[in-house]
Amino acid sequence: MSVLVLVLVGLGVLAVIGVVVGVMDAAQSRAWRRVAAERRRTWEVRHGGGYHDSWSDDDSD
Repeated sequence: MSVLVLVLVGLGVLAVIGVVVGVMDAAQSRAWRRVAAERRRTWEVRHGGGYHDSWSDDDSD
């Protein structure tokens, strides 16, 4: 009986951790998108802008 309670408590703790991580991730997603946009603008300035498919550079056939 005590092993079952221990397993259920463990699953409950994992569920609570999952909810907390999900809520924190949702709260921070706007900030991460802003950081990604700034990094992309910086990269485009350094590399001449635009999208370049890196796979097409490997075509040597």
